[in-house]
Formats: sequence, structure tokens, C-alpha cells
Amino acid sequence: MHLTVGTRLGAYEIRSPLGAGGMGEVYRARDTRLNRDVAIKVLSGPFATDPEQLARFDREAQLLASLNHPYIAQIYGFEDFHTAGGPAVSALILELVDGPTLADRIQQGAIPIDEMLPIARQIATALSSAHERGIVHRDLKPANIKLTAAGTAKVLDFGIAKALNPQPSADETDAITRQTPAFAGTSAGIVMGTPT
Repeated sequence: MHLTVGTRLGAYEIRSPLGAGGMGEVYRARDTRLNRDVAIKVLSGPFATDPEQLARFDREAQLLASLNHPYIAQIYGFEDFHTAGGPAVSALILELVDGPTLADRIQQGAIPIDEMLPIARQIATALSSAHERGIVHRDLKPANIKLTAAGTAKVLDFGIAKALNPQPSADETDAITRQTPAFAGTSAGIVMGTPT
């Protein structure tokens, strides 16, 4: 679903588009209730009403909610909004990370080693934390890493992440993700992520 500037989704007002991928779009929005800017991710086009993609979107929200790490962009909520005269909109409400992506930074030229080592360490720490929770990102690339003005790296976009723990306990946050039929749709021989 394409959102225009000024569109209201509950307490959120769309301010500008931030980016688009194969299945979704991300917007800067103002949370008028908490008086802060956030990122809102929605599914685009036919994916917005596809039950399998909606289940995958729900899994992304649950996986992000199970991760609480300073180098992983946080999720604030997963909401369903009803727009006037339009279809319902499912949206992830995410931490807005201002700054360029690592891909943008690489395009500017070689990154000095004293700048790159802390970035690499932060990315590795974030991934290690996710792996300890049994979550594999599966689409890690420079475009999915944002760099703040303070030099902090934030890993984004867990849209095709996979939970690996084969026998979850009932109290694990990500247990539901392994029980969703759409999750079983990824199997050996199926390519996921961004082709390189």
C-alpha cells in the first residue's frame, strides 16, 4: 500500500517516504501521541492483502520484539489501521534511525580502518545476540545497516529472518513463529534475501 504525506494512521502522521523494497515500503511518521518521529513499515501492492505475506509480516514483528539490543533497530508496535474508504493497513512501528546506510557510506569511498572496526564490531555483536536467540537475519547487506551521527550501527529489516531453535519451550517469545504455516514455506532450494 502506498501512503501519501499527511495520511493519518491512528496517532501516526506520514511525513515522508524513506525507502521501498520488494515487498514493503518504509515511511517517516510523527507519533502525535508520544511526540516523536518513528519509522512505519507497510506491505506494498498485492502483498498487503496476501495471507502468507501478512503472516510473514507478523513473524517479523514477533522476531523483532524478541530482540532487545542497542545495535538492532527496535520495534515499538504492530498495528492494524482502518483507513477511510480504503483497505486495512498492517504496519510495523519502528525506531527511526536517522543517518545514512552503510551502503551510502561505502559509496562515498574507502572507510578508514579506525572508523570501520567499531562498525564491524557493532554489527557482529548485534548478529551474535540474534543468533543466541536462535534468529538468523538472512538478508544482511550494507543497505540494511544504518549509521547514526554518533557512529552507532543499527541492523534493520528482519523481514525474512528465520528462527532456528528446533524445539522451543512454551515460554519462548518466538515459539509462535515456528508454528505459522507460512513460515514452513521456506525450505531447501528456495532462495531468500537479496541476490548478489
